[in-house]
Amino acid sequence: MSFDPTAPAPISADREGSPAPIPPGVVPDLLFQTGYDRLYADDPVGAARTFRKACAADPASGDAWAALADAAQAADDTATAVHAYGCAVLIDSGVWAWRVGLADSLLRAGRPTAAVAAYSGLAAERPDAALVRLGFARALLAEGRKDEALEEFREAAALRPDDRDAVLELSSALIEAGDALGAVERLQPLSRRDPDDAVLHHAIGRAWIALREPEKALAALRKARDLDSDDSLGSAALIAALEAGEGADLSAAYVRALFDRYADRFDQDLVGKLGYAAPELLRRAVDRLGGGNGLRVLDLGCGTGLAGVTFRSLAGHLAGVDLSPRMVDKARARALYDDLWVGDVAAALDPTLDPALDPAPAGWDLLVAADVLVYIGDLAPVFRAAADALRPGGRFAATVERLDGDGFALGPTRRYAHAEAYLRAMAEAAGLRILMLEPCAPRREKGVDVPGLLFVAEKPL
Repeated sequence: MSFDPTAPAPISADREGSPAPIPPGVVPDLLFQTGYDRLYADDPVGAARTFRKACAADPASGDAWAALADAAQAADDTATAVHAYGCAVLIDSGVWAWRVGLADSLLRAGRPTAAVAAYSGLAAERPDAALVRLGFARALLAEGRKDEALEEFREAAALRPDDRDAVLELSSALIEAGDALGAVERLQPLSRRDPDDAVLHHAIGRAWIALREPEKALAALRKARDLDSDDSLGSAALIAALEAGEGADLSAAYVRALFDRYADRFDQDLVGKLGYAAPELLRRAVDRLGGGNGLRVLDLGCGTGLAGVTFRSLAGHLAGVDLSPRMVDKARARALYDDLWVGDVAAALDPTLDPALDPAPAGWDLLVAADVLVYIGDLAPVFRAAADALRPGGRFAATVERLDGDGFALGPTRRYAHAEAYLRAMAEAAGLRILMLEPCAPRREKGVDVPGLLFVAEKPL
C-alpha cells in the first residue's frame, strides 16, 4: 500500500468542495487549535476541513495527517481516514498510534485482508498489546477466519480481563463456537461488578438461551429489559419467546461445553464419586444374551473410553464417537479404539448426515450407549437411526434414567428420564425387537442410586 503525503486527501460526498487555499501568514498551530476545538465541539466534518488546510500548509507533517485521520474517522469518512493515516505512517512509521489507527481504519473501510496484515505486524511486535489483539480478532472475524479470531479474542481478554468490550466480543465468539458455558463464565464476574449494565445482562441471557437454560436466560434478560428503557437491545422479543416455551431442551452446545470442562476429572469423579456402572451392566446384559466375539462395535457418546475398556474384548473393530473434542482426546490416549470421531449420536448412526462418520453403513453388530441417552429427550430419531445402522441381527444396548410415568422429561439435574413404555414404543416404531428391558442403577447421585433402565433391542433377521 502506498500513500502520497503531497496528494490531497479524498473528498467524500458530504464535503463542501476542495479545501480553501491557505491565506498567507496563517500559522499551522492556529489551524490545529481550531481543528481540535471543532472536533471537541462534536463537529468532526468542520474539524476535517480545518485539518486539510493544515495538511496543505505542511504536507510533510505527520501530525497534520494524523489529526485529519482522527477527524475523518469521527465523521465516518473511512476513505479519508485510511488515506490520511497512511500518509502519517509513511512520514513516520515509528509512531505506534498512527499504525494502530491505520489498521483500524482499514477494518472500518471494509478491507479486512489489509487490516489483518496490518494488525498481524503490530501483534508480532507487541503481543502484550490488548487493543491490538482485539483489533486483530475483529479483522480475522471479518475475513471469516473464526477459529483464529476466537484465539485472538481470548488473548485480548486475558490481557485485559476487566475490559468489558473485550469480554463481550470474546463471549459472542464463544457462543458462535458452541462454548456458551465459557461465555457465561466470562460475563458473570463483570455483571456482578457492574450490575446496572444492561448489555452484560443481555449477553448473559443470550448465552443461557444457547445452553437451553430458559429460567436463567429469563432472569438475565428481564434485568436487561428493566435497565434498557427503550429496549434497544431487543430483550423483550427474546423474553416473549422463552415465556412461550421455546428453548427448554438440552442443546448440543451445552453437552459439548459441559464435557469439555469435565474431561480431566471425568474418570475419577464418575467412577470414584458417582459409582458409574453403566458399561459393566451393559456388558453383562450382552453376555447373557450371547452373540459371539469379533463384533463391529460402535460406542455412542464414548467419553473418555470407559465403555471401550469394557467392550474391547468383544470387538473385532471398535469405534467411538463423542460431542466433546477433549473427551475424544482422552479416549484416543487409551489406544483401544480403531476409529474415533467428534460428532453427535445421530450423525454417527446416519451416514446421510455425515458419511465420514460411518465407513460401513448398516454394518454395526453392536451399538452401545452407556449413560448417553440421558442427554437426549426425543429418542425416536436415535432408534430409527440405530435400526438403519445395524446389520440384521445386530443389537442396540443402552441405559437411561427411569421416568415413572409416560414419555420423557428433563429433570432438575439437567438429564432426561424416559419411561419404560416409551422405550418399548420407540423400539417398535423403529422396527427393533426388545430382547431385554430391566431396572438398573447406572450411577449414584449424592450417595443414592439413580433409578435407571437397561435395554437391549435387536434388528430382526
